[in-house]
Amino acid sequence: QVQLVESGGGSVQAGGSLRLSCAAFGYTYSMYCMGWFRQAPGKEREGVAAIYIGGGITYYADSVKGRFTISQDNAKNTLYLQMNSLQPDDTAMYYCAAAWRGCGGNWYREDKYNVWGQGTQVTVSS
Repeated sequence: QVQLVESGGGSVQAGGSLRLSCAAFGYTYSMYCMGWFRQAPGKEREGVAAIYIGGGITYYADSVKGRFTISQDNAKNTLYLQMNSLQPDDTAMYYCAAAWRGCGGNWYREDKYNVWGQGTQVTVSS
């Protein structure tokens, strides 16, 4: 069993930064791909970024490229999402997720992932 716990959300003004963390507990050796998703009120959940645990290959949604950076600390079993130049459109609940397979071209699909965290709220004001 794997459990994911997100932290680091909060409220910032446009142009500000936040770093989200996702701590993994349990049988983490089964994780091959980890991702960040977000869901804004009234919208579907969307993939933001993902990372292949074994090789560090990263994937990003076009909307966050150049502003967000996904990274991992294997020693701490922790996933990060550094978010810079935040905009009001980035306001959402952010979730981390883990998959038992590699990321690949469909990294953004929710059904790829096997375990989800409880989410952390990010609010960006203009």
